[in-house]
Amino acid sequence: MSATATTDERLLRTSPLRRLLGRPELGSVVGALAVFVFFAFAADSFLRAASLSTVLYASSTIGIMAVPVALLMIGGEFDLSAGVLVTSSALISSMFSYQMTANVWVGVGVSLLATLAIGAFNGFMLSRTKLPSFIITLGTFLMLTGMNLGFTKLISGTVSTKTIADMEGFPSARDVFASTLTVGGIDFKITILWWFALVAVASWILLRTRAGNWIFAVGGNKDAARAVGVPVTATKIGLYMGVAFGAWIAGQHLLFSYDVVQSGEGVGNELIYIIAAVIGGCLITGGYGSAVGSAVGAFIFGMTSKGIVFAEWNPDWFKFFLGAMLLLATLLNAWVRKRAEATK
Repeated sequence: MSATATTDERLLRTSPLRRLLGRPELGSVVGALAVFVFFAFAADSFLRAASLSTVLYASSTIGIMAVPVALLMIGGEFDLSAGVLVTSSALISSMFSYQMTANVWVGVGVSLLATLAIGAFNGFMLSRTKLPSFIITLGTFLMLTGMNLGFTKLISGTVSTKTIADMEGFPSARDVFASTLTVGGIDFKITILWWFALVAVASWILLRTRAGNWIFAVGGNKDAARAVGVPVTATKIGLYMGVAFGAWIAGQHLLFSYDVVQSGEGVGNELIYIIAAVIGGCLITGGYGSAVGSAVGAFIFGMTSKGIVFAEWNPDWFKFFLGAMLLLATLLNAWVRKRAEATK
């Protein structure tokens, strides 16, 4: 038998170009470089260290949610309730702490359990009913939107929560979720560290664990994955709970940054999270993408949102640029995939 016939193709060396073209985030990295260079010339203050801190903060508030949303999309599903779930998490922490006159950490813990339960509910309903995730999470979105407003008005008498800034545990919770770190004379929000940590953990899960293989498998073909023993239901529930965990972090940051939470916040943000993931290379159809790509997508969002301000343009044009970037990134990602397949 020839050497060629006995060689496992998985052991064959892959050229650096092929590996590069095969990376889901390649298109988004190219796009990020283009956006960075564009605003570096368009806005004089864009390259200042303080401006970079502002851009990173804006990126992190999106990136914290874009990471688990990207993993969910790789697994072949959506979550339209992600935006309001962030607000729900903050409201639960605030109102429980205030009504029970408890240490705010108790409210934070209750919020974590409740938020994870909502994520598990989404995954469970998806698996039991076999309905599209669009329908399941749209229903959750509407229910949470109504509950956020209804419970807040019922308990607080207004559409916003009462202040908890004078309660025990608030300073330490603020340090964990909303503090500012000074490095080299520049202030950085702690959400940037949360964001980087989530990207690192998510990348490790996707690339180094069996669960990562399961995520790609169920996103590619859940029936085939189930046939070879992949726990499809548990994987989907876990992915939705991952989105809920991200919403909990983002919600606590919202609460401890501003102390008071408006019950109507968060509506529409789920689309921003999905856009960041798609710009970062995730396919709408599932089975392809990366956590790093979602971080780059969030960074593009942050650069654009703040770059327009630094350039002193009319912010009304922001959505136009965001939509244009979404289309260009999708086309670029499709081109990169075709090039990668052509080199195999």
